[in-house]
Amino acid sequence: MSGAELGMVHRFLPAPAGQTSTRTLLLLHGTGGDESDLLPLGRALDPQAALLSPRGNVLEGSMPRFFRRLAEGVFDIEDLTRRTHELAAFVSSATSAYGRDPAGVVAVGFSNGANIAGSLLLLHPGTLRAAALLRPMVPIEPDPLPDLHGTSVLVAAGRADPIVPRSESERLRALLERCGAEVEVSSADAGHGLTQADIGTVKAWLGRLSAAGVAPVPGGPQAA
Repeated sequence: MSGAELGMVHRFLPAPAGQTSTRTLLLLHGTGGDESDLLPLGRALDPQAALLSPRGNVLEGSMPRFFRRLAEGVFDIEDLTRRTHELAAFVSSATSAYGRDPAGVVAVGFSNGANIAGSLLLLHPGTLRAAALLRPMVPIEPDPLPDLHGTSVLVAAGRADPIVPRSESERLRALLERCGAEVEVSSADAGHGLTQADIGTVKAWLGRLSAAGVAPVPGGPQAA
């Protein structure tokens, strides 16, 4: 199933034969990406996980995105909210269709994908067991704030990022911590693009989740 049967064009790669990991990496591309862009990254981050990679339903010119923006760094909050509900429904339908444990979904989002993953955490708590947000901004500040106790989040910033200032990463950390999430912030010597250091950071973070029993790999304890 690789078309839009579940509401979004996507690709799904099952866990490799013989693997029993309950983790599904939800891969969310940046502006101009598509459903294939992050598959190599996902497999490198966790060779044992299933991969679920949707394409954003919004076009900015010819570039797919997950939600509209009014200008760089200025989000269309009404569209962001709508598209977040749309993504939550997709994740629910896809985990059911592919026989995946909904408690094992971990998002890995880059830029625009990181922002909608953050919105998914804030507007649909419980959809994601954890999230690695790569070069994110604060997407939305809901009132009331959700309860994210038990949710682990990695915020991966670039110290020379011309789009996302360091203060934005700290704002996001503070917001998520007010919701009760366990937040780790990593700052790479990089701009907005990803580096090998970022990949290593995310891989190590996923390993710590497994050791803690969050979306376990084979042989690990069951997820709560």
